[in-house]
Amino acid sequence: MTAFHPVPLQYASRLINHGPTVLVTSSDGSRRNVMAAAWSMPVEFTPPRIAIVIDKRTFTRELVAASGSFGICIPGAAAIDMTYAVGSATGRDVDKFAQFGIAAITGPELGLPLIEAGCSAWMECRLIPEAHTEDTYDTCFGEVVAAAADPRVFANGRWKFDAGNEALHTIHHLGGGNFVRSSSTIVAKPIG
Repeated sequence: MTAFHPVPLQYASRLINHGPTVLVTSSDGSRRNVMAAAWSMPVEFTPPRIAIVIDKRTFTRELVAASGSFGICIPGAAAIDMTYAVGSATGRDVDKFAQFGIAAITGPELGLPLIEAGCSAWMECRLIPEAHTEDTYDTCFGEVVAAAADPRVFANGRWKFDAGNEALHTIHHLGGGNFVRSSSTIVAKPIG
């Protein structure tokens, strides 16, 4: 049973607007994969749409093209080792979920494998075919059709990073296996 709560789609873009490293999940029915990606961002709010860079030579990209969908899971600090592992191995030769002991739930809309353990949120996305940007820039677009988050760190459309949920703070890859984690939230005060 999931501890995640649905995220209204009007807030889905907020799950990645601060630029965290994400895990991209994919499946064509008989095969599945998970990879790490550092470049993703919201591009439209209504309906929620995102852009993500997925190299055309990857197994993930092959599965995304075959299925027309992908998942985005947002790992927390507790998942740094797993994130680095899936970003450093290919799924062509081995099922990374099995190799690294990653439990997956089945997405409610598209049936994608989604990761909740060690993650703060996930999104299921339907691929928006854009051949030129996919081929030239390895950039894929997706419409978010379902989203959920752990309410300890994301609720009411807002992130809440504090000392009580550090394991779920999102991470940012700096290269070479080095990450930084989002820190405590600082709330701006009106001036003037």
